[in-house]
Amino acid sequence: MSIEQTSPNQSAKPRVAIVFGGRSSEHGVSVVTAASVLRSIDRSKYEVLPIGITHEGRWALVGDEPARMAITDGKMPDVDQVAEAPEGQVSLPVAPGNREVVWSEPGAAPKVLGEVDVVLPLLHGPWGEDGTLQGLLELSGVPYVGSGVLASSVGMDKEFTKRIIESLGLYAGEYTVVKPREWQSEEGRAAARGRIAALGLPLFVKPCRAGSSIGITKVKDLADLDAAIDEARRHDPKVIVEKGVEGREIECGVLEFEDGPRASVPAEVLVDGDFEFYDFEAKYIDSSEVQIPAQLTDAERTELQRQAVEVFEGLGCEGLARVDFFLLADGRWMVNEVNTMPGFTPISAYPKMWEATGVPYAELIDRLLAAALRRSTGLR
Repeated sequence: MSIEQTSPNQSAKPRVAIVFGGRSSEHGVSVVTAASVLRSIDRSKYEVLPIGITHEGRWALVGDEPARMAITDGKMPDVDQVAEAPEGQVSLPVAPGNREVVWSEPGAAPKVLGEVDVVLPLLHGPWGEDGTLQGLLELSGVPYVGSGVLASSVGMDKEFTKRIIESLGLYAGEYTVVKPREWQSEEGRAAARGRIAALGLPLFVKPCRAGSSIGITKVKDLADLDAAIDEARRHDPKVIVEKGVEGREIECGVLEFEDGPRASVPAEVLVDGDFEFYDFEAKYIDSSEVQIPAQLTDAERTELQRQAVEVFEGLGCEGLARVDFFLLADGRWMVNEVNTMPGFTPISAYPKMWEATGVPYAELIDRLLAAALRRSTGLR
């Protein structure tokens, strides 16, 4: 893509800014997601403007080259690989009524790249999926795909996700949270260790506001607890510690239709025997199997889908979400996590579940964009 000045409304087709990358530890996953969307979006219906955010936070114009945005030899891609220029900066509109995207380079006059009709934010993790980008888009009055500020923020924070799940009368498992200040004093550490030990083993120690199974440690000996918390704190100073459970890991996609949200055919995560749990490597590098549809009874599937939609609405989600569960040995469903911007990589469960439900990949993207274009920004 050459960086050329264009006039507003140059195309009769809606113009989609696909924003990806970002400052979080899920940067590479976001780039892979964007590559998959770029391959599949219907170019006869939409004009596409790919915008990447580097690890440092620079908004860069990038080439429309999904082949260069793939996992290669186990290494995740990044925005700098496909950035058009090393110093240029893309600026989104900052005031309602102005949807012009501007390109600026040192020593050169800014260039208007045209207007954007809708943003498809494919960022994962903090500084993108957590309501921060959504807030920026609300201020500028630009429609966007997915949940608003509150639902995005709550969905990113595992503590508050669980609090809302529990307020709905659903089961969210046993857990405790280690706050940043608490871990900074020996007295606070001792109190946290006591609460954690009371949960029993095994434990899962996680960054409270991260995804893609990054920074998670399974702890089977309390002697390893401090190291696990320190690893999680590399990604987020706030840590959640969950009691391990025995059960089947089942995922369900939720998609907002014109008449309200509906749940997809569910999927079961089948982790390769070489892995203790569905960690980052098992998910993206080894490609552990996801079985679609999950083998459930009619009653189990109906209850799972009911709870998935209830969680979606309880958090105030919009557009799409993936709700992750465990089916416990006693038959109860435990809500594990909510992902308000699930991955769209070639191996991601969300688009696969909807394809099995009768909504193929390209139509899924189209539905999300059409819904965003119909929906206003601001309070709704």
